[in-house]
Amino acid sequence: MNLDKLKQIGFSVGVELPLDSDWSKEGQAKRITENRPFGVPDISLHKERIMLADQLGFSTAWVRDVPLYDPNFGDAAQVFEAFSYLGYLSGLTKNILLGTAAIVLPLRQPWLVKKSANTIASLSDNRLILGVASGDRPSEYPLFGVDYDARGQLFRDAVKILKDQSQAQLNAGQKILPEVSRYPIYVAGLAQQSPQWVGENVDGWLAYPGTPADHKKRVALWRQVAGEKPYVSFIHLNLLPEAEAPIERHRFGIKSGINGLIDELKAMKAVGVDHIGLHLRRNEAPIEETMRAISELVLPIFHK
Repeated sequence: MNLDKLKQIGFSVGVELPLDSDWSKEGQAKRITENRPFGVPDISLHKERIMLADQLGFSTAWVRDVPLYDPNFGDAAQVFEAFSYLGYLSGLTKNILLGTAAIVLPLRQPWLVKKSANTIASLSDNRLILGVASGDRPSEYPLFGVDYDARGQLFRDAVKILKDQSQAQLNAGQKILPEVSRYPIYVAGLAQQSPQWVGENVDGWLAYPGTPADHKKRVALWRQVAGEKPYVSFIHLNLLPEAEAPIERHRFGIKSGINGLIDELKAMKAVGVDHIGLHLRRNEAPIEETMRAISELVLPIFHK
């Protein structure tokens, strides 16, 4: 049986949390009024919005692992710790897959990562996609007592444990509970590894945002080293109310009307992308309005 439910779906569209528009003009004004640092979203409606995403048929909800808020990076992601939050979300949702994009393995004890991931997979009826990474924020490593330059080896060692290749370290009768069928493990970027290592050792790739032309080149490399394993990326979307508004590109995404978004997703699918997560922090329209519009006009085209 194929344990990768995202792969079973075919091309699909999900969301990246937080479901907030704190990077929009209105969101920035609200942040300043509320005295929140840049990159710290308004999460007052996070429960209602994730439940809405589940009800509207988005395939996957992605959360990021940001252990330490650093104003030099200016992005706190969804604020909550990734595994704790996914445990909460698993109880609020029924169908949406729950992905990490991505757990920073060198900063975490790998056996506890395995126990946390097993727990989420069990509680969510096997809806977990475990995205992992080597980390790219050097300021976090001294706090955790980890050598930044050793993160590549630490990453490989952790993946072995997650894939049940290090059971010899356990004494007779010892187990990590709960025991679950192995969930898919995706990697963000290359995690200090070669493309060949990544293609052979993980189940999918979380690629950095880019244009369809960017992804065409990356997908070609991925197919060479990984065959038909899923290729996932993200779009930072500002969906405009005018359906015919043309695509304007900004860093990591687009500003567009609904028809331009459809064209962009068709182009992504055509070059071999398997899934796109929509990041809405730049979105000027109300989040609920945008999610409903995408559910009504976009998801039926791609979710068969």
